Amino acid sequence: MTNRSQRPLAQAERLRRAYGAHAVVTGASDGIGRAFAMRLAEAGFGLVLVARREAVLEALAAELESRAGTRPVVISADLSVPEDVARIERETAHLDVGLLVAAAGFGTSGPFVEGDLAAELDMIDVNCRALAQLTYLFGRRFAARRRGGIVLMSSLVAFQGVPRAANYAATKAFVQSLAEGLAPELRPVGVDVLASAPGPVMSGFGQRARMAIASGQTPDEVAVGTLNMLGRRTTVRPGLLAKALEASLMLLPRSARAAMLARVMAGMTKAA
Repeated sequence: MTNRSQRPLAQAERLRRAYGAHAVVTGASDGIGRAFAMRLAEAGFGLVLVARREAVLEALAAELESRAGTRPVVISADLSVPEDVARIERETAHLDVGLLVAAAGFGTSGPFVEGDLAAELDMIDVNCRALAQLTYLFGRRFAARRRGGIVLMSSLVAFQGVPRAANYAATKAFVQSLAEGLAPELRPVGVDVLASAPGPVMSGFGQRARMAIASGQTPDEVAVGTLNMLGRRTTVRPGLLAKALEASLMLLPRSARAAMLARVMAGMTKAA
């Protein structure tokens, strides 16, 4: 559901003019990805919805078609498989895609050496390798057309190590660093890159990561705050909660930030 208490996409017209007709959204089946898809459809973009669960994507596509009159393209893909990632670029070659929202990803929690190694490596594949592959493929495409936008989902945990979410935080540090490096590389050819670094989000993420998130931002708040800043910043902390958490941490050295977040994670994982 769209949160009408917030200002709708204030930059909808600017985004369409800047990036073109179509947007690719990964992780579109739920959570933040779904919120991005809803808002971009509302803004008039044609959509390519990407996630593993085809039935869920088809239901979302039907809902968006009933609202906007245009049915999104659905691509069922497992982003841990490189060939599936490459297929996304191939199957959208006929579309004027100018915006990539790489919202797919997941987390784990608990002591790293007590976790499941396969799950930890799979998380690196999805959160880092697949994201880099998509960014490369669509970044080249956008550079050739000399305009485009790329949204990469970072996190509050990207800016320091986080005990009990060590590997997840490391994947988000990769995303944050990639965005910060790519933004000045691609800006001269008309491509905007934005890292979105929210705090805790009330979505299915916590359940999969075995974290008890009692309060947090809504996925819609993250999507709106991010899209309104695309093309204007390199990093955005969308929403009041993310900004408040940033303010509470920014003056601390990395070791102190890590210690503070260790206490937070201990509470979240103990209750999960």
